[in-house]
Amino acid sequence: MQELIAKLGPYTGILWMVVIFAIFYFILIRPQQQQQKKRREMLSELQKGDRVVSIGGIHGVIRELRDETVTLRVADNVNIKFNRGGIERVLDEGEEG
Repeated sequence: MQELIAKLGPYTGILWMVVIFAIFYFILIRPQQQQQKKRREMLSELQKGDRVVSIGGIHGVIRELRDETVTLRVADNVNIKFNRGGIERVLDEGEEG
C-alpha cells in the first residue's frame, strides 16, 4: 500500500479533487439540471384550460398564453397576468391543489 502511495505521490491530491468533484456532480449538480429540464418542459407544454398554481400560491385556469406571459382566470371576471416562469405546477384532473 505504501508503495502505491509513494508511486502516486504528487498525483494523490489531484485524484482526490477529481473524486470530490465527481461526488458533487452526482449529488448536487446533475439532479438540479434534471429538475430544471423537467420545469422547462412543463412550462413549454402549458395549454389553454390547464389548472395551475403560481409561485405565490394563486390557483387559476389558463385563459390566454403568449410567448412570455400567461393570463389566469382566478374568479369570475378576475384575470391575472403572470410571466410563464411564475407558474409553479399544473394540477391534475382530480387534484384539488
